[in-house]
Amino acid sequence: MTTTEAAEVQELEPGHAEIIRATLPLVGAHVDEITQEFYRRMFGRHPELLRTLFNRGNQAQGSQQRALAASIATFATHLVNPDLPNPSELLSRIGHKHASLGVTADQYSIVHEHLFAAIVEVLGSDTVTAEVAAAWDRVYWIMADTLIGLEHELYRDAGVDDGDVFRRLRVTAREDDPSGAVLLTVRGDGNSNTGAAQYVSVGVTLPDGARQLRQYSLLNAPGAGELTFAVKPVDADGPNPAGEVSNWIRSCVRVGDLLDVTVPFGDLPKPHSGAPVVLISAGIGITPMVGLLEYLVAQGYQASVQVLHADRSEDSHPLRKRHRELVDILPNATLQLWYAEGVEPDSAGTREGLMNLEGVEIADDAEIYLCGNAGFVQAVRAQLTARGIAPGRVHCELFSPNDWLLDG
Repeated sequence: MTTTEAAEVQELEPGHAEIIRATLPLVGAHVDEITQEFYRRMFGRHPELLRTLFNRGNQAQGSQQRALAASIATFATHLVNPDLPNPSELLSRIGHKHASLGVTADQYSIVHEHLFAAIVEVLGSDTVTAEVAAAWDRVYWIMADTLIGLEHELYRDAGVDDGDVFRRLRVTAREDDPSGAVLLTVRGDGNSNTGAAQYVSVGVTLPDGARQLRQYSLLNAPGAGELTFAVKPVDADGPNPAGEVSNWIRSCVRVGDLLDVTVPFGDLPKPHSGAPVVLISAGIGITPMVGLLEYLVAQGYQASVQVLHADRSEDSHPLRKRHRELVDILPNATLQLWYAEGVEPDSAGTREGLMNLEGVEIADDAEIYLCGNAGFVQAVRAQLTARGIAPGRVHCELFSPNDWLLDG
């Protein structure tokens, strides 16, 4: 049983549940205003959080605000709707992400203070009566207490004190992949025994003095003495800024440098022994799939493994050579590719256009792993749902802070 499965989520008192049902539409209608006011207040009082913990790129695009809004609204919805799954399952991803950032229990009180001040500011004290405030306060602390308990167990299992996850590790190898991704390897510190397809947070100090954190999937098989991860530099795209950390890493990090890297976390389950496995990815979403392939190779996996990947072209396909090597090593693995452009007429196993699962046979008992950008994940999940595949068989790794919107 996993940490999350063992977690007990408290129930709302009937009176509080009635208030939450009645006010959810109102909160939902104003949730963007509430979260914008919340971040304005919190960063005004604690500017160091924007420079040392929160992703400035996500803040600039508004995606972090939407992620917070979605998490609380989704959690409240699950608490008051008995037909939905136990909300403890929804907290696993947040708990692992928080642990990888070194979040500690005291920070939940900071969020609570400024979030509830923002709710009153936006909705007004006439609407947020004492009874309404008490009900939403209860929702918040049920969610927070569950996460605090989960994160404490994750820290304990990792063999570290709460929040003490960063280690200064030396870069032992750098490889510039033809796709533009940068592969970095750092020497582990003894607390680096990874699970399958976990990730680390990397902290860097940028030229303006801000320390920013980003999370990268590990490419190692579990138990390796080193940690290898791939960084895909993000270019500016219209209103979206260039990736601060990814471009700094590409320009500045060399073999022999020291990087702040956390112990690994991540809640993707390991494939069940003997079950067929389907790995579906797009773009840099290939990285956790390569990590899973390394795990399957290390295990001498004998069952069927279907590998499906979509990319812009052969040249943009990250880790393409290793991807194919791992498939070739596994005795019952196949690889199918979709490229948006540049497909040669005689390219066996490669199709032109967006990924379309029509005609792709998937075993009834397969464990399916999915990773890519938000649009890709939504499109593939819709195709899987249309085929009658149970959601519990689809395991997503998401790089967007809007995970709640995609998993709801």
